Amino acid sequence: MSVMSSIRVVIVAAAALALTACGINSVPAAEENAKARWADVQSAYQRRADLIPNLVSTVRGAAASETQILTQVTEARSRATSINITTDDLSNPAEFQRFQDAQNQLTQALGQLRTVVENYPELKSQGRFQDLMQSLEGTENQVNVARVRYNEAVQAYNTEIRTFPSIIGARIVHGAQPMTPFEASATAQTAPTVNLDDIGTAPAAAPAQPVANDNAPAADEPAAAAN
Repeated sequence: MSVMSSIRVVIVAAAALALTACGINSVPAAEENAKARWADVQSAYQRRADLIPNLVSTVRGAAASETQILTQVTEARSRATSINITTDDLSNPAEFQRFQDAQNQLTQALGQLRTVVENYPELKSQGRFQDLMQSLEGTENQVNVARVRYNEAVQAYNTEIRTFPSIIGARIVHGAQPMTPFEASATAQTAPTVNLDDIGTAPAAAPAQPVANDNAPAADEPAAAAN
């Protein structure tokens, strides 16, 4: 190999190393990883949404008087599924917040539904209801895991595009923008608790009437188990 050829090889290798060091490859790799983790979040939320119609239908069959809570769950599901977040929206804090708020409202509505269910031991003893609630509990766990992994990927990506030397490629080549993580709030991170240990042991109780305050049971309702 001639001296000039050797010099060219060295220059090409140095240029490739410089490009790599400047985030030409690492920034899109981190971005794609965050997008993949977001797909996991969407999949988990979709699984939860798919379970809710059957759950509401089952509860309505045994607790027909609880129309207010059942309507709230159905409407919360409709709002949550109507907001579609694309990967482009991950860098839009306002749109991302709309999505998170809608999902949190659905989580709260499911928690209220569980409070109602405590008054219907005959409902809790149904095998179909048990299966649905266990599936919901498992799905809520999947949602939390998926969100944690997404936040980790977003943190890695946001760090990559803000630190030297990757910031050079991030700004000049990719025009990269920070992605929005889920906020660590109590409503966002807490899934509805499903306790099936007391199935069939609770005393029978008359169906509770809907109350104006959705967050508190009526005076004659049994106290709800703590989430």
